[in-house]
Amino acid sequence: MVMQESELLLIGKIVAAQGLKGEVKVYPDSDFPERFEKPGKRWLLRPGQTTAESVELLQGRFVPNQGVYIVKLAGSESREQAEELRGCRLMVHQSDRPQLAEGEFHVADLVGLEVFNQQTRANIGKVTDILTAGHDLLEVELYASAGEGNNPKVKKVLIPFVMAIAPIVDLENRRIEIDPPAGLLELN
Repeated sequence: MVMQESELLLIGKIVAAQGLKGEVKVYPDSDFPERFEKPGKRWLLRPGQTTAESVELLQGRFVPNQGVYIVKLAGSESREQAEELRGCRLMVHQSDRPQLAEGEFHVADLVGLEVFNQQTRANIGKVTDILTAGHDLLEVELYASAGEGNNPKVKKVLIPFVMAIAPIVDLENRRIEIDPPAGLLELN
C-alpha cells in the first residue's frame, strides 16, 4: 500500500543503522514519543520519492544522551537492510495527529503563517521553520523593506514563541501577531 506525501506528517528521519539486527536510529521531528515506541503502522518515504510505503513499527526506545530513537521496523532484519533505510523519512497519516491542549500547536500548522507586528500592523514576514532551544523559536523570513531595494540576500530572524512575544496565533486566518521587544527584529 502506498500513500502520497501530502497526506502524511513527518515524524522523523532515519539517520543510521544501529547494531547488527536491523534496527535504525531515527532523529525525531515530533514531540510525541508514542510515535516511535508504540507498535503499529507507519509510512516510509524514501529519498527522491513522492509516495510512501506502509511499514510496521515493531518496537522503539529513546536514547536520551543521543536524542534519537532506536526503532525496529518489519522487514529490516540485518545491518545491511537497515543501512538501505538511511535517509528515509518516517511518517504518520495526517489523521493520526494527537489532540493538543489550548495554546499548543502542531509545527506543520505554524510553518507558512504570515507574521504581523502588533505595534505597526505591518506584515513583516512568513514562518519558515520552528526550532527548539529551551523555548520554541519561530524562524521568520522577513519581507524586504522599501529601503532595501532589490537586495537578493534573504534575512531570517528567530523569534521566541512565547505568549509575551507571540500573543496571537490565528490558524483560521493563517497569521501570527507578535509584540517584539525593542531590537528583536534587528538582532539576527
